[in-house]
Amino acid sequence: MHKFIRQVLIFFILSCTFAQATPIRIKDLVEFDGVRGNDLVGYGLVVGLNGTGDGIRNAPFTEEIMSNILERLGVNITGEQFRPKNVAAVFVTATLPPFSRAGSQIDITVSAIGDAKSLLGGTLVMTPLNAADGEIYAVAQGTIIAGGISAEGDGGSVTQGVPTAGTIPSGGRVEREIEFQLSSLSTVRLALRTPDFTTAGRIERAINENFGRAVSVMIDAGTVQINISSTRMASTAHALGRIENILVTPERRARVIVDQRSGTIVMGEDVRISRVAVAQGNLTLRIQENPIVVQPNPFSPGEVVVVPQTNIAIQEEEGTGLAEINEGTSLSEVIAGLNALGVSPRDMIDILKSIKAAGALHAEFIVR
Repeated sequence: MHKFIRQVLIFFILSCTFAQATPIRIKDLVEFDGVRGNDLVGYGLVVGLNGTGDGIRNAPFTEEIMSNILERLGVNITGEQFRPKNVAAVFVTATLPPFSRAGSQIDITVSAIGDAKSLLGGTLVMTPLNAADGEIYAVAQGTIIAGGISAEGDGGSVTQGVPTAGTIPSGGRVEREIEFQLSSLSTVRLALRTPDFTTAGRIERAINENFGRAVSVMIDAGTVQINISSTRMASTAHALGRIENILVTPERRARVIVDQRSGTIVMGEDVRISRVAVAQGNLTLRIQENPIVVQPNPFSPGEVVVVPQTNIAIQEEEGTGLAEINEGTSLSEVIAGLNALGVSPRDMIDILKSIKAAGALHAEFIVR
């Protein structure tokens, strides 16, 4: 089984290595300064639940928003007592994409904030969505698609997924546009998602070679500035449309990423290991209690006594002994040296930690 896991791991690492050497479009490496989405949030009410809504006594804010909605619709409920179980108060979140126009639709996420058990089958009532400036930019409404299910009885319950959160595809409609005059910009900055001097330099060189003149300059490891007038394009949008499809081979840091929960190990192409010796083994301590009950003879004075009896055993596995890992000048050599230890992925994680502590692992070590 461990051999199969190692083979799958090697295939995955080598696949990532080959994919990393492939040129990537600039649009997949950078963000254009000013061209970004805006977060929206709203507070609304979900109706039509099958008895899985908020308990009004435990969530008084649900009763308040329900009263406000009914009053806006002309229903006077002042002084009335009602305890519906088919409504739930929710937070509604969305992202307003750049250059969104009034009337376009966006996806919505809905999350319960009270003690509702499930939003499955519910309908979100018209909810205004505000941005950070407090203005309303979209309105959300529609049937919720929940990502889980919950069922319970007198003796137990079962929950699969998260039934208290869901989405409404195209459930929001843009009501206000964000003013942004792209055509008025004389320069545009490209912000690298992963700042790196080498990658920024390659982007600068690739853009200048594509246009045949100096139209870009690297400001720092995370920024490349474009002079729009030097591109001699019809507009800023035309220039960015040409730039974003230029291919660049990015440079990546040497990294080893470890997920301790699943035992997953992922290595980058530039990971190197210096010559080092490794010994690995397991020590197992077993303690077993076998109490003995001692009874007095029939018709004799005395009482029943429990005498403790403990068995302790220490077992040390043979382990791998002291194995030498030769210096690896490529990823395949590093993998071959580590696999020569013949240990499981979880033991390999501990070994990599120790090699890093010894200063023989030349890569950024990230544990998740």
